[in-house]
Amino acid sequence: MGFDESQQSDPLVVIRNGKEIILQAFNWESHKHDWWRNLDMKVPDIAKSGITTAWLPPVCQSLAPEGYLPQNLYSLNSSYGSEDLLKALLDKLKQYKVRGMADIVINHRVGTTQGHGGIYNRYDGIPMSWDEHAITSCTGGRGNKSTGDNFNGVPNIDHTQSFVRKDLIDWMRWLRSSVGFQDFRFDFAKGYASKYVKEYIEGAKPIFAVGEYWDTCNYKGSNLDYNQDSHRQRIINWIDGAGQLSTAFDFTTKAILQEAVKGEFWRLRDSKGKPPGVLGWWPSRAVTFIDNHDTGSTQAHWPFPSRHVMEGYAYILTHPGIPSVFYDHFYEWDNSMHDQIEKLIAIRRNQGIHSRSSIRIIEAQSNLYAATINEKVSMKIGDGSWCPAGKEWTLATSGHRYAVWQK
Repeated sequence: MGFDESQQSDPLVVIRNGKEIILQAFNWESHKHDWWRNLDMKVPDIAKSGITTAWLPPVCQSLAPEGYLPQNLYSLNSSYGSEDLLKALLDKLKQYKVRGMADIVINHRVGTTQGHGGIYNRYDGIPMSWDEHAITSCTGGRGNKSTGDNFNGVPNIDHTQSFVRKDLIDWMRWLRSSVGFQDFRFDFAKGYASKYVKEYIEGAKPIFAVGEYWDTCNYKGSNLDYNQDSHRQRIINWIDGAGQLSTAFDFTTKAILQEAVKGEFWRLRDSKGKPPGVLGWWPSRAVTFIDNHDTGSTQAHWPFPSRHVMEGYAYILTHPGIPSVFYDHFYEWDNSMHDQIEKLIAIRRNQGIHSRSSIRIIEAQSNLYAATINEKVSMKIGDGSWCPAGKEWTLATSGHRYAVWQK
């Protein structure tokens, strides 16, 4: 599945097309493993699998090896490898018609020099040599109050400053034009107002963008509420604030799906009969996923139950929304999981399922969930037995507690 550089001028072209399949191409430990070379070897497989965009870890020089404490944004020699290897990887992805997605970490930045209040909140001696006015007053700078949540322990960037926004747009344009990235993922999107994301997308024109608006779900004690409408509404408000130019990770769906697979599949139908996550309300902006470098990997802050992971993929890869596959599941768990995920992606593509495909939920009981998508694909997860009625259906793939049929 190719792309056309003429799409650059309109970040909505790809969103309207709705056929993206993302690979998160790293985990929390990747910086230890000569990562750009490792990924370079996997590019042919990534492309053959039907992935359209590969999300790479943060590429800039950072105080933490994982890349999430950036300092010199224009230095691309990181713990993942050299600038030359990164550019070679991005070129190779482009040759194989897979887009490279940059992890845009612009909520906070570690200073080089102690300034106001004895905090490292000046950036002397490196490009974007800001002073304390680039830092929010809530994190020890001389700027304005933050427009979002604080990321504690490091200086938070004050996006209300026009010089800051101009410098960040110039940097993002450089990532697009000189480095070779085509898509953006906005890290810690709760940290600053979403209207700035709109400005950055309009300024740098990524082909596709996704924001990490990770908000706490609604719980009663340790029990997840059935109704997560206010949670998904907050994510939708963020997308609206970003001018509808960005998608967002569907944390609501992850929360509900990982409880549902434990024998509470009734959770997967909301009170209006729709999928209960962001994908039930605004599927063209919902990036569904099972785990990422924070929730899974060695951090394991909120992991999907391991013996149910394929049920999770059977759900997100057959459903509307924009599915994202996690590196660990695709390349590290076992070969059989890679092949099962690849088969589900092939069914999705061959049957023309896209982010806005129609869905009819047929069963949502404690031990069984079943749905038909686009009237061309039917699927079930759970240990309850079910199959679609009619001779026109044939079994396309199946595995532990899941099955998919097609016409």
